[in-house]
Amino acid sequence: MAAPYELIYYTGVPGRGEHVRLVLEEAGAPYKDTQFLSFDEARKAVTTWLGGGGHGNPRYFAPPLFKHGDLVISQTPNILLYLGNQLGLAGSQDNDSYRVNALALTALDGLSNEVHDSHHPIAVMLPWEDQKEESKRRSKEWVQNRLPSHLAYWQRVLENGERGPGQWLLGSTFTYADLVLFQCLDGTHYAFPKAMKQARETGKYDKVFKLWEDVKARPNIAAYLASNRRQKYQDWGIYRHYDENDVVAE
Repeated sequence: MAAPYELIYYTGVPGRGEHVRLVLEEAGAPYKDTQFLSFDEARKAVTTWLGGGGHGNPRYFAPPLFKHGDLVISQTPNILLYLGNQLGLAGSQDNDSYRVNALALTALDGLSNEVHDSHHPIAVMLPWEDQKEESKRRSKEWVQNRLPSHLAYWQRVLENGERGPGQWLLGSTFTYADLVLFQCLDGTHYAFPKAMKQARETGKYDKVFKLWEDVKARPNIAAYLASNRRQKYQDWGIYRHYDENDVVAE
């Protein structure tokens, strides 16, 4: 019997572990997930496996963690690279896995890390209320300048004829990069609904928003999003909504 896939992460919000879940759900791969444990039990599992779990695995800094047999790895893009090759979601041509990894990293940098930093621009450990004014200023600048830059980049990727025909980032080949971009767009919708509505209504990024809709419509993803396995966004995760930060570009 093949070793099961196991996602080890906190419970309560989608977080960085959500990218891993989406890949597993799209592939229809059975997996274990600590999200169904209590918060304290999930935290204990994370703490335990951060130690590496033996078998030559090093200690790791932070979750998500992913276990497959004796292998334990961390870092979301690293887990995605591993699973993409395992599950046939890393492209179909020579060296596609590197192209897909680059696209996933770009989405995570711009539409995950930067979105997080908009609500915690000073220090991760400080409450939002203690950096509220800085957060408002950062969010206004991000919506004005960075969000259009990121959306324009993804529109160019989807318009590039070199990728061949098709609605996905690599043309007709669906990869985990499409799932990562979907989740990043989805989280940004939660954090900045007014800005995303404004961006969509310009018509400049039609292919980007179509990809978001097309991923949602994929049978396995649609079933997952409608299930209790899909956790709701909360105001303590990567993607947080604050009315004061929800501005539009001028």
